[in-house]
Amino acid sequence: MTQATATRQSLPAGHIAGQPLTALAPMQDVTDLAFMRVIAHYGAPDYYVTEFFRVHAQSRPEKHILRSIDENDTGRPVFAQLIGEDITHLERTVAALLRHPVAGIDLNLGCPAPKVYKKNVGGGLLREPGRIDEILAALRAAVPGLFTVKMRIGFDDTDAFDRILESVDRHRADLLTVHGRTVKEMYRSEVRYPMIAHAVRRVRCPVLANGNETSAAAASRILEETNAAGVMIGRHAIRNPWIFRQCRQQFAGEPVTPVTLSEVREYVERLYRATQSPEFPERAHVNKMKKYLNFVGQGVDPDGAFLHDMRRVTSEAELFTVCDQHLLSASDRIFADEPYAGVIARPNCETPTDQTCSL
Repeated sequence: MTQATATRQSLPAGHIAGQPLTALAPMQDVTDLAFMRVIAHYGAPDYYVTEFFRVHAQSRPEKHILRSIDENDTGRPVFAQLIGEDITHLERTVAALLRHPVAGIDLNLGCPAPKVYKKNVGGGLLREPGRIDEILAALRAAVPGLFTVKMRIGFDDTDAFDRILESVDRHRADLLTVHGRTVKEMYRSEVRYPMIAHAVRRVRCPVLANGNETSAAAASRILEETNAAGVMIGRHAIRNPWIFRQCRQQFAGEPVTPVTLSEVREYVERLYRATQSPEFPERAHVNKMKKYLNFVGQGVDPDGAFLHDMRRVTSEAELFTVCDQHLLSASDRIFADEPYAGVIARPNCETPTDQTCSL
């Protein structure tokens, strides 16, 4: 199908007709099938997006990521995300993925990890708007259904933002997600919501706002500021898996149901069991859980005591002892809607470089 004959597809319906859309942001080594199922237990988003399929000359769609498509039982559609820059192999991978029950194909133009952008893929491609235009043209022709794009507002500046938006529009993407930081800013800077609002005005497809949707109330404020069609939430869905359900309550003008620390303890248990595997050593699994709990800890206590203790455990027994001490000793206490100030999940990429982190 050529650009000239392409017609915009209808996006899958959300949970509630007329409400803004919600999506779980793709996060590598996080948003696998197990995590999608855990999120669905507490209230699934309207859309999921897979971890990225790495595309290069020797690549084949990774089996563990395909599971999140083929075995998806959450009741919500899943978009398959690609990262790469070789058009021939992108086209080959699209053809392979279209044999699976994907809702659509998504192109990653936003990953800020240095090991990724140094290969000139993900956010690295934002330095080459001409190359992006070629890739978008090829993928639009290769994808007969929904084709979506996730991007940041630039690599180290925003000079090419409008040019890339023109390409997204010209090649008739069906949905655009914009993270309101540059690649080099990673997660340190304030999110530039006016840039997302500019994208909403500039392209014809719906736009999802991404970046610092810390709570349902924050998501609502971001939608008001940007006029976006919805929000894509990543790190804060790890911290608070109830956030998509809470967003629907917020959007409907209903009271947002609070979460207690005992419910958080149950979430930790569920997540641990869902991601557990006989082939995965206990110590390695505990270390993986710490990556999730770095975010959960932002809402447990304002002093970061849970994070301090959790980061030092080495076994399953120690992990749940710490969880019981901090989450069940005051089980009826409300889990914070917003992260506590100064309690940082990942100091190396979320703390401004001119500051230090006590954690």
